[in-house]
Amino acid sequence: MLRIELPEDYWVAEVSREFPDATFRLLSGVRTDDTAVELGEGVAEEPREVSEAVAEHPHITDYQRLELTEDRSLAKYETTDTGLYNFVEDSSLPPEFPVVVRDGWYELDYTGTREEFDTLRAGVEASGFRHELVSLVETAGRDTKNELLTERQREMLEAALREGYFEVPRDCTLAELADEIGVDKSTASGVLRRGEARVLRWFLTGVDGER
Repeated sequence: MLRIELPEDYWVAEVSREFPDATFRLLSGVRTDDTAVELGEGVAEEPREVSEAVAEHPHITDYQRLELTEDRSLAKYETTDTGLYNFVEDSSLPPEFPVVVRDGWYELDYTGTREEFDTLRAGVEASGFRHELVSLVETAGRDTKNELLTERQREMLEAALREGYFEVPRDCTLAELADEIGVDKSTASGVLRRGEARVLRWFLTGVDGER
């Protein structure tokens, strides 16, 4: 995942900074000449306010609200702001939907070869946009996951990911994770730490450590 700071004149940058606690998701989009037609949602405590701010933005030429719930708005709209599509055309890899925007930053997922990703990142650096590499997952010719971790470590890490232990803020505590696996809290902590250490060591150095 790559995070890229949006230029201030992008409509979604302005609106997302106006509502920094909201999450905007571009679910799909297509460029048509000088405009783009997009399907997007906003998740926020006051979704109506977010929806109205989008509809009233001068870069939005047509806005159709499709759904409004207590925490989400869904809309189809047309925009004259095609910056994302210009960026996609210039990049070596197209981003995958949904494209997430939070507080003025794009969060983009890509799938491709390491060479393609390095070319993409070089292009982002040359553009001058502030950016952060959030995560990079590489697959090797061997079954790295099975060889890297013990069965218990893999089970614990998969459960932690599934239950939201690594989310910020966390969706479950260590005690709840231990209950899910059926072990005591101290055992869960030890297995989790050893598994995390092995994954980090392999990711950062390429070297497998002791199990």
